[in-house]
Amino acid sequence: MANRTTITPEKKPAMVPPIVAGLASLILPGLGQLLNREIKRGLILLSTILSTLALIAWRVSLLARYEVSFLDKLNKAVSRVPGFMILVLGGTVGLWIWTVWDSYQRNAPEKRQEKNNGIYVLVAVVFIVLGWQISQIDLYKLGSELPDAWPPLSKVLWPWGAAVTRDTAELSAEADILVPCESGAAPAIPEEIAGEPYIMANPTCGDLSSLDENNNQISGTTLSLKGHGFAPNEETQIWWADPIGNEFRVRQEGEYVTVMSDDEGAFEIDIIMPYRLMPPSAAGLQIHQVEAKQITEIGGLKPSDPLLLCIEKMVETIFLGMMATAIGIIFAVPVSFLAAKNMMSGSSLSVSLYYITRTILNIIRSIEPMIWAILAVVVVGLGPFAGLIALTLHTVAALGKLYSEAIESIDPGPIEAIQATGANQLQTIVYAVLPQVIPPFVSFSIYRWDINVRMSTIIGLVGGGGIGFLLTQYIRLLDYRAAGIAVWFIAITVAILDFVSAKIRERYI
Repeated sequence: MANRTTITPEKKPAMVPPIVAGLASLILPGLGQLLNREIKRGLILLSTILSTLALIAWRVSLLARYEVSFLDKLNKAVSRVPGFMILVLGGTVGLWIWTVWDSYQRNAPEKRQEKNNGIYVLVAVVFIVLGWQISQIDLYKLGSELPDAWPPLSKVLWPWGAAVTRDTAELSAEADILVPCESGAAPAIPEEIAGEPYIMANPTCGDLSSLDENNNQISGTTLSLKGHGFAPNEETQIWWADPIGNEFRVRQEGEYVTVMSDDEGAFEIDIIMPYRLMPPSAAGLQIHQVEAKQITEIGGLKPSDPLLLCIEKMVETIFLGMMATAIGIIFAVPVSFLAAKNMMSGSSLSVSLYYITRTILNIIRSIEPMIWAILAVVVVGLGPFAGLIALTLHTVAALGKLYSEAIESIDPGPIEAIQATGANQLQTIVYAVLPQVIPPFVSFSIYRWDINVRMSTIIGLVGGGGIGFLLTQYIRLLDYRAAGIAVWFIAITVAILDFVSAKIRERYI
């Protein structure tokens, strides 16, 4: 049997003794690894520990920002340091000790060839724990507050009850209320008109609810309302109108005030005069109105205003993304050749132009479309034109980079063959470059159109037009059903466009 020769890998000699490496890492984390020429490992450990200590110091300083002296800051910060920060600090100290042991162990002759990457797991754990605290993740709060958030969320998830509506008929009557009460001054009691609904308040004057210094509500005067002449057995809503004509429904204990009329169309109810913030100029006596309304649906179903508005703005959003993509392609194609190194390596002038173009594209692309939309709104005002400008700028930069990389990755063989025939630069591009880059150009363009439609739903949040602008208004008005319709239109449209773009790529690429 032939003798087999076993080749043992040559052991790498240690650059410094193990005890010296360990002491070096004790003084400065990672220094022992650097002395042993493990540059990457040493720098990772050094940057990890230093950055973690800096983040801990930053978080502690935030907890004691308003103290004057250093000792006061330190005492307050230590007393308020959360358990997460103590855990991170302990993990950082443990990582430092592990770094010392790692530098000693890896310089020991019997351990020199072993790959010990467990220290990187501890690095990841330290940063995850620190990120958890900085991100203020609170799973208990998420679970405890979810039931309270479910009612509006359910309206967003299934908003179609607000997608259709009916015409309404309204029966209403109002009574004047003097604010505040003053001797000898009182509004006239409403005059009854046969066949018309009627409401009377007692008293006819009072004080509105107000807020104390702790923003706790102080209840106003209680009014006793009596009404008759309304439709029998129908829900009656109680409204309030201030002196300048602003109407709102009256709430008590967080619920809208309603009352059912009896078989004869009459009702009685007590309400507390609501809180209303009035301007300082509205001094002296003021006439408010309390109003009872019965709103009855009549006729057949028809599309609601939120549904029609969402359809209109969704169409606007789709064309906004399409126009931004089309205009972006027109500018991105010539720019991409200026940003392709293999096309611009002929002279020092062309190389300089290449670096300038690349720099400009990187700067434009690094700024999010929402920021560009804010700047565009300043120039051209609110509306889809501002969104078009923002998306076009970002599209030119993004496609210019993608196109240029596609040009740089082409096969140089056809270029050399065309140039060998004496073709100039333009002929070379037309006959050798374009046939190779058209497929990736088409793919990138379709993908960018998909992105632009998605982005156009977001830039509307800052006034860039489209359905995003409408969605923002609904959320601010707490109209969650209308907001849900907008969200559903966005999701459905994006899904359809994703399917269509995939089919186009399969067919033509």
